[in-house]
This record gives sequence, C-alpha cells and structure tokens, in this order.
Amino acid sequence: MVNCVMTESKPDAGPGTGQDAADKPATASEGPADLAGLRAARAPGDDTPDTRPDEGYDIRIARDGTWFYHGSPIGRLPLVKLFSTVLRRDEAGDYWLITPAERGRIRVDDAPFVAVEMRREGEGRGQALSFRTNLDHWITAGAEHPIRVVIDPATGEPSPYIHVRGDIGRGLEARLNRPVFYELAGMALAAEGAAEGAAEGAGAGPAGVWSQGVFFRLEPA
Repeated sequence: MVNCVMTESKPDAGPGTGQDAADKPATASEGPADLAGLRAARAPGDDTPDTRPDEGYDIRIARDGTWFYHGSPIGRLPLVKLFSTVLRRDEAGDYWLITPAERGRIRVDDAPFVAVEMRREGEGRGQALSFRTNLDHWITAGAEHPIRVVIDPATGEPSPYIHVRGDIGRGLEARLNRPVFYELAGMALAAEGAAEGAAEGAGAGPAGVWSQGVFFRLEPA
C-alpha cells in the first residue's frame, strides 16, 4: 500500500521566493547570461583589474533560497539552476561556483537549497520520504541523504536539513521550510503515539521518522 503526502506550494517566480510571476519584484535582475558573464558583469563604476582567480562573485543565496546578484534577485530560474550545478562547499565551509576555467566564492546565508514539498511512499520502517527543493530537485532521505535537526541554543527553535550532495557533514544541504517540517514532525508524533499505545508502561522513545530503513531523530538526544 502506498501513501502519498505532500505540501502545497505555488509556482516560483524566482528561486525560493514562492511568488507568482506577476508578483516578481520590479528590481529583479536577469543576471549574467552564463558563468563566463560573471566576470564581465562588474558592479557599476567598478574598474578594478580582475586578476585574482579565487576572488568572490557578488552573489548571495538568502535563507529562503533566493539568489541575489549585485543585491538584486536573479529572476531567471534556468540560470539559477545552471549555477547550482557548479556550486561546491570546501572543508572550511565556504561556498564556491567552480568551472574548469575559473572559480569564485559566493555567500550563503543558511543552506543553498530549501525543501518545499514532501512525499511519502510506504509505511513504517519501510517508508521512503522524498523532498523537492526550490530548484525542483528530488532527494529521498536515507543513508546517503540524512536528515538532521539543529536547535538554536538561544531560542530553542529547530532548523531541519537534508543532505543533497557532496561529502556528508560538509556538503550541500537543503533546509526544510516550515510547512514541510511541521508535516514531518506530525508524522513523528503520530508514530511515537502508536508506539506508546503498543507498549504500555514502556518509556517513550525519541521522536523521529524512518526513511529507507534509517531512523532520523527530530529532537535532541
């Protein structure tokens, strides 16, 4: 038996914005035509010689997944998808756009991707939980794509992530947006309640979810 659960999301006008095309900010930038155009498209009035191979690009990925170029959101989703294919993270935690010809550092406020939709196939330990990112990539949680939850020590607020690619622990991740995480947490609480009912008097186990045979905790140990 297959159960499918998903959250609703509107088509994106800009990557991660959740806005309709008609609501796209008037200041949105089309961005450079391709990666090679990043070097040529300097900031207005910037005539500094471009000689350093590892200098930064003026690109920022906001917490909601929106890509900015020179302070303006990039409005072309295909271009952002192209950039994302050459996005890398180094051992120091810095993010880079890397091609065979050049590389440049970019700024990422939180995680470079945002999970905006979830699907569930199957039940219990054998179920598979898949997540769609704001750039339309699907990732299924499991040993190669673990879920982790970080608790802010100051506020107690959770920040959930799923590994997308690269080395686990220092690769690229997607942050689960709030509706997706609430749905995931609801599944964990339901499973926990069922376990308590099946074993009266037994201590409650940690809240978490199964996906592809791997259990992921959604609360601190």
